[in-house]
Amino acid sequence: MGRIFGTDGVRGVANRDLTAELALDLSVAAAHVLGEAGAFAGHRPVALVGRDTRASGEFLEAAMVAGLASAGVDVWTLGVLPTPGVAHLTGYLGADLAVMISASHNPMPDNGIKFFAKGGHKLDDVIEDAIESRLREPWQRPVGTAVGRVRARTDMVRSYVDHLVSTIGHPLRDVRVVLDCANGAASEVAPMALAAAGAKVVTIHDAPDGLNINDECGSTHMGDLQAAVVDSRADIGFAFDGDADRCLAVDAAGELVDGDQILLVLALAMREAGTLEADTVVATIMSNLGFVQALQRESITLQQTAVGDRYVLEAMKAGAFTLGGEQSGHVIMSDYATTGDGVLTALHIAERMATTRCSIQELAAAMTRLPQVMVNVPDVNRDRASTDPRVAAAVADAEARLGGSGRVLLRPSGTEPLVRVMVEATSQAEAQQVADQLAEKVREHLGR
Repeated sequence: MGRIFGTDGVRGVANRDLTAELALDLSVAAAHVLGEAGAFAGHRPVALVGRDTRASGEFLEAAMVAGLASAGVDVWTLGVLPTPGVAHLTGYLGADLAVMISASHNPMPDNGIKFFAKGGHKLDDVIEDAIESRLREPWQRPVGTAVGRVRARTDMVRSYVDHLVSTIGHPLRDVRVVLDCANGAASEVAPMALAAAGAKVVTIHDAPDGLNINDECGSTHMGDLQAAVVDSRADIGFAFDGDADRCLAVDAAGELVDGDQILLVLALAMREAGTLEADTVVATIMSNLGFVQALQRESITLQQTAVGDRYVLEAMKAGAFTLGGEQSGHVIMSDYATTGDGVLTALHIAERMATTRCSIQELAAAMTRLPQVMVNVPDVNRDRASTDPRVAAAVADAEARLGGSGRVLLRPSGTEPLVRVMVEATSQAEAQQVADQLAEKVREHLGR
């Protein structure tokens, strides 16, 4: 079996790839590895468990709780809460570790497990490898008073919302927003936070039933939000994904404002406030060339990483930087959060609009986005994507066709069984044509 941890925890189809047995085994192994590493030294450990709105999260939560308690860890269940909410509460409540059960933007049948260490930080690769190596090992089970106890802490939504609202210093009284909650973990938190900050709020896709998370809604399906913003004459719309660690926006005309544009708006605001550490932004190699050029014009340094918010986080920690993120809408503001937080991002974008009295169209105009096309190629051997010489030759041919006026990026997804082909060009038509041709080559050479 290959490594079960991807770029953002363990993911798969719930009850097929990600089973209750695997969830239980992972929780036991995590308790052992972190305990032996000294994370629980001198006290009885406490773990938090949160989840998004997927139906499968209910049985996976039960399995994680059972595993942790059987390993002698006290467990506080948080219920439905965004991933960044679980990370925040890990530090706020002084927990020793936390688990978030979510597959983020993936479709409902999928689910996933993310671990957070003390303070709400994601585990590094070494710890994840150690957990994986300890799965299903024999162990001495605690008995009697040594077993963990379980307590529900579903009262913590308000504490998280209060934290979010406390991060902005200007009321949002004049900002009208539409929120697409993806029928996910943002459905309660996002409207509560934006309203508490003073915004006039309209919500769509905020009625989760366990089955409709990310179903033609949220940050991967922007059409409903675009229509709702125009129809309600709102100033801006925000779309979250299933676990609310992403945020994309829509302007008053219904046009997309992507993660690169959001990062640029925040970078300029933070530099003005003196909180952009070293005048540096951390982003991935997927960043649009227009974003790179805009930062250069503003004399802001860009540090680029591999794709995945964990790599952005690592670079931010190494340089003590305060802003980073991805084009997909993961935005990390390390003064306030240890991971991407979609609702936090929305609050700060709305605050920038309120303080400058500028529309999001005006703020985002600081960047001219180069036409970019992404094609996902499923049912191929993604493990060979970076090593197959025929694929490398096809990429080289595409780059030669674009010359110096565009860019090609081909990479295996870290969270889904597919290969992503990204092409930037001077026109949308050229980008689409080159991307489609390269995707066909990937299917031909890597098809199963």
